[in-house]
Amino acid sequence: MAPILSGKRIMLGISGGIAAYKSVTLASRLTQANAMVDVIMTHSAAKFVAPVTFQAITQRSVATDTFEFWHDAGRLRIGHVALAHAADLFVIAPATAHTIARLALGLSDDLLSITALSYKGPMLLAPAMETNMWTHPATMRNVEILQDWGVDFVGPAEGRLASGEVGEGRVAEPEEIFEEACKVIGRGGPLDGLRVVITAGGTREPIDPVRFVGNHSTGKMGAALARAARDLGAETVLVHAPLAVHPPGGITLVPVHTAQQMHTAVMEELSKTDVLIGAAAVADYRPTDSSDYKLKKSPQQQVISLERTPDILHEVGSQREKSGPGPKLVIGFAAETNDLEANAVAKLKGKNLDLVVLNDVSAPDSGFAVDTNRVTLFERGGNREAWPLMSKDEVAQAIMQRVVVRLGRLDWKRSMGNSQDNLPTD
Repeated sequence: MAPILSGKRIMLGISGGIAAYKSVTLASRLTQANAMVDVIMTHSAAKFVAPVTFQAITQRSVATDTFEFWHDAGRLRIGHVALAHAADLFVIAPATAHTIARLALGLSDDLLSITALSYKGPMLLAPAMETNMWTHPATMRNVEILQDWGVDFVGPAEGRLASGEVGEGRVAEPEEIFEEACKVIGRGGPLDGLRVVITAGGTREPIDPVRFVGNHSTGKMGAALARAARDLGAETVLVHAPLAVHPPGGITLVPVHTAQQMHTAVMEELSKTDVLIGAAAVADYRPTDSSDYKLKKSPQQQVISLERTPDILHEVGSQREKSGPGPKLVIGFAAETNDLEANAVAKLKGKNLDLVVLNDVSAPDSGFAVDTNRVTLFERGGNREAWPLMSKDEVAQAIMQRVVVRLGRLDWKRSMGNSQDNLPTD
């Protein structure tokens, strides 16, 4: 899900390169997110992918002609003006060296470039070209000019190119471009200017080089929270143990494995953190001695001695009591199988948290390795609120909206937004 894009008007510019075929997937992804996608294609792009392909996917007209007019309420409007004034975000993918140069020089000799010159909102470019073209001083200068103007870039990646060579210049994957688009359009949201740190995944405490003590956490909830925080404009950091899902784009990733590593990473981030959400399943115990070599089977029973790991949220809560408030908001998760409410309240009070999200992981439709959660929120002050069964994305969005309320940012005005409801569908 990407509610940040729902109802938004996205201009998708496609310039002439073999990577244009990947833009079909991007257009589909944006459309599935309930965005209204208006595709602009250069004549060179149409040699790689037919405009009717994008028209079928977006169910909207594809613009290719500089002199095209749009019918609107019984009158004709200049095509590039109507497109530019109505869009919330302009994505160009792929953006060839030629297109980047034209944008940097302010040229307007085709529909794509003249629309870009008429457009005043956020813009995201996904470059695609041969390595030598990308690293050429002219291209680097043009990219720098556009970045100075506030244009965002995603990629290029390193990999196999159309020429058969391997190097930098490969267009970013559609999902990466999609995620970056969510970040760009969410900029200026109610959490803009705040730093949200989220922990995710299940830590792994090594027994030997091939075995570990772990748990069933997939990291889905933490990844969903990071995506929701990013979409509300927050600078988002995900401190994560191994994940079973791809983390969202447009955020800072801090990969760790053990509870001690996660503790160290969180404490390093703490002084810069406004909101801390502990969604990771952090191991409570670790082997006292971890072997440097693989332990071999033996006829005797193998006994592993365990010791406590550092309690991250407890230490954060203690620091808040002793040395000041620390983060404005600290939220913990309680994955429980019995005595649910008592355990959640004990965690809320014992770790000096502002809010605890209780999750009954013994339920088949809630907890680890499923896409849904049925949670209950316990807030400092005694408020208790049970939520119905929702997807993890919906739970994450609801939690982040609660963060907005708790931080008093309900009336926050977005600093961006160029949408006008005046662009016809044909």
